[in-house]
Amino acid sequence: MVALVDCESFYASCERIFDPTLYGRPVVVLSNNDGCVVAMSREAKALRVEMGAPWFKIKEWAASAGVVARSSNYELYGSLSARGMNPRMLQ
Repeated sequence: MVALVDCESFYASCERIFDPTLYGRPVVVLSNNDGCVVAMSREAKALRVEMGAPWFKIKEWAASAGVVARSSNYELYGSLSARGMNPRMLQ
């Protein structure tokens, strides 16, 4: 069996798994050293946060708009992705 799974806003969704207070809130995930936006939740996209936006340029606006920023955690995202790709998880 072959399955194609597209996890919308995957990094932001991973952050929500470990912090349920983020559900329904605009969330952005920042690159290494919190340089720029690399992922956004649906709510952040609705606010027209731009992919790749330098965080230092939008930080004040984002705070006033209620955007929550998280530093990237690639080990977490890789672990959750591997769990999702495990065929035993699909049964």
